[in-house]
Amino acid sequence: MTELVVHGMRRATDRVQLLARGTEVPPDISSLLPDDWAEQASTSERRTATISCIIPAYNEEGTIADVLTSLLAQTRLPDVIHVIINNTDDDTPEIARSFEGPHERTVKGELFRTVVHVHDIGENPDKKVGALNVGFYLSRGFDYILGVDGDTTLDRRCVEWLEKEMVTDPRIGGLSAIYSFDKTKLSGAMSRFLVSGQRAQFAGFNMDNLVRGRNMAVLGGQCSLFSVRALETVMYRHHQSAPWVRDSEVEDSKLSLQIKDAGFNTKISARARAFVGPMTNLRALHGQQVKWNFGGIDLLWPGQRGDNKGQPLHPNLRLRWYENIAMLFNISTRMAFVLLLAAALSIDAFVFNPVWLIPPVVATLLNLRIAASMHDKSASDIFYALLVAPAELYMWIRMGHFVSAWVQFLARVEKDNWAAQAAAERGRGSAYVMPALCAVATFLVLIFAWSQQSISVQSAILSIGWPVLYLVTVLQTLFMIKKLVRRQRGFSV
Repeated sequence: MTELVVHGMRRATDRVQLLARGTEVPPDISSLLPDDWAEQASTSERRTATISCIIPAYNEEGTIADVLTSLLAQTRLPDVIHVIINNTDDDTPEIARSFEGPHERTVKGELFRTVVHVHDIGENPDKKVGALNVGFYLSRGFDYILGVDGDTTLDRRCVEWLEKEMVTDPRIGGLSAIYSFDKTKLSGAMSRFLVSGQRAQFAGFNMDNLVRGRNMAVLGGQCSLFSVRALETVMYRHHQSAPWVRDSEVEDSKLSLQIKDAGFNTKISARARAFVGPMTNLRALHGQQVKWNFGGIDLLWPGQRGDNKGQPLHPNLRLRWYENIAMLFNISTRMAFVLLLAAALSIDAFVFNPVWLIPPVVATLLNLRIAASMHDKSASDIFYALLVAPAELYMWIRMGHFVSAWVQFLARVEKDNWAAQAAAERGRGSAYVMPALCAVATFLVLIFAWSQQSISVQSAILSIGWPVLYLVTVLQTLFMIKKLVRRQRGFSV
């Protein structure tokens, strides 16, 4: 059978053993193999892996210098760094070009060299996706591509750990760093509160992936290392001219599904860490989270992504289904409790039962365990979990993002969520207040409807509503207890 070879692409039969920089060459075991196998093994190539880093940058004048500084301070420098500037009208190009050119660094006696290239591609209708694909073509011939966002800084050993994990398992098509947020440069109570919520949210998500065999549902574009062979396989299997596609709100999630379909694993690193640019106000957070939620729903919904095998029951979507179902339970129980409590108080029918303290106590313990699992935890993370109110308020904010995304999807609203997020980060738009206004309007309508009922009808509603809420809350609490007592296997997030 003749093997199909696509020009410029590696073949599956290429026998190349990649080694991480700074590691000893493993012993040759060909002498232990039968003669016919030993001859094949001796022809296998051994060499150190090569890494190209691509940074899509859109109006990143406030962060691009920190990103490049963190990359040039790595214990394992990428072999080349490409900054792909697109649709930018600030000083990002000038700041990035101050880093342009060759750089050297010696780590433990080993000399590392890299070259920073800055490419300003101007107006780009495909936005971040277009910049990523330009970076991909600039990186052909390298073994791995490191994708880093223009507002993400890396722990000094991040690239080293990503490379070492990748070369030890050629089945890995993509490896994500553990994401968190740097809170050292924050000012103001609101920004500290929102970043504490985002840290807890990301910590919970990362831990869920780590304890599930380190299988990563989404290879986030913030900082992930991709096998070029896996990306080329995706292109061939899905008849694409480039790895990233523009017909998805979450290009990283779509690519993660395709890499999994191509027979590769998508993993989260056990040690490599990166710090993502946080959203420090409600407007920006709303724009980001609605885009993420909408993109996830778009992938889940049957018929939306017919090119993904097994979709919407794709293995990488299981955690997304769990998140959506869990959020639906959170909305249902909280709304029902507030409404039933208000209704009972209105007719002097409320009787306090200490059993209702169990769910918030379990939730607080779970939040504390998540905070304790953070690699860089601080007093603010512990207090965020202990005080109950901050975590509960942040959950209500997340519920608003969730509902907004589902309403937008079900109403088939044609909206550029990339542009909406960019506008929100610039302080434009008022969509973030709509969930609160809708919630207030809903409560007012229900209160009015309640007031129109007779006492007998009101009593009947309460007699049915409280037991149903009780049963649902028990089920939800059991799931929280399961997460509370599960083994974390020594992982930190």
